[in-house]
Amino acid sequence: MARIDGPEDRRDFYAAVAAQLDVPDWFGHNLDALRDVLGDLSWLPPGEVVLVWADPATLAVTDPDGHDRLLDVLADAAAASRQGERPLRVVLTGRT
Repeated sequence: MARIDGPEDRRDFYAAVAAQLDVPDWFGHNLDALRDVLGDLSWLPPGEVVLVWADPATLAVTDPDGHDRLLDVLADAAAASRQGERPLRVVLTGRT
């Protein structure tokens, strides 16, 4: 399980994802790279991948557009992986 705790900006979010999921070295710490890395989880062992984003409202206040874009990428990645060997489940906790 990867837990992202209330990042205040996208840079913090990308860094937390990279650290928590131990993403490949090619991860570019931007929205496109996040889409790519979550869209192909083949670098992880088979099984459910759980990403918990605690207190997403923090980012919604400081970067509303970034917050919405991240939610879109997470939702798309979770939907696309649903039937695969590494389904992604995204859990939002706290204030959304």
